[in-house]
Amino acid sequence: MRNRFDSQLNQLHVELIKMGALCEESIAAAMRFLLEGDEEMQQRAVAAEREIDQRERDIETLCMKLLLQQQPVARDLRAISSALKMISDMERIGDQAADIAEIGSYLKGSPLTGQIHIKDMALAAIQMVTDSVDAFVKEDLSLARSVVTQDDTVDAFFSQVKGELTALLIENGSHAEQCIDLIMVAKYLERIGDHAVNIAEWVEYSITGTHRMAEEETP
Repeated sequence: MRNRFDSQLNQLHVELIKMGALCEESIAAAMRFLLEGDEEMQQRAVAAEREIDQRERDIETLCMKLLLQQQPVARDLRAISSALKMISDMERIGDQAADIAEIGSYLKGSPLTGQIHIKDMALAAIQMVTDSVDAFVKEDLSLARSVVTQDDTVDAFFSQVKGELTALLIENGSHAEQCIDLIMVAKYLERIGDHAVNIAEWVEYSITGTHRMAEEETP
């Protein structure tokens, strides 16, 4: 019985890795479309978002089987409940990547994308997603906590991009609409970073039994 449970738990890890990889792919594809205008990348981002939604449903089903058909010990129970929380954040990451791809349609060929640090911000956000999922699979508490620290980098890029766009807007008011679109892209990337932090915090909970937010709210 335990061998079957361990096998299904390992399958859960594999499915989470695949879902995390799809999140990375969707962000990268959306940004390539935004920066390079490659329409195939837009289609890939949208397709990845659909597959992320399907994997969320599949993982939910697997987690329910693990909870109802087996008798998980406390640590296993934390891992399963954390996975259910994590896939919700991953699903939102896929949605936001698709939103970036949609905005890319309005910015196709815009020279502004090369004048701001939006690519660097995207790379930092993707790294956060990668590290948060890796931390879960490897049960790496140090890596999970580093994701929380990395969020400062993404936030700093967000402030920098806002400043750069503000300067461009002052310089040439005709770029107003494009600047607003790019601020929205930056905001989606910031939210992706926030979702990666959420994932990392659930990883910490699965390992330690303590959730960072609960600790902060304790008087």
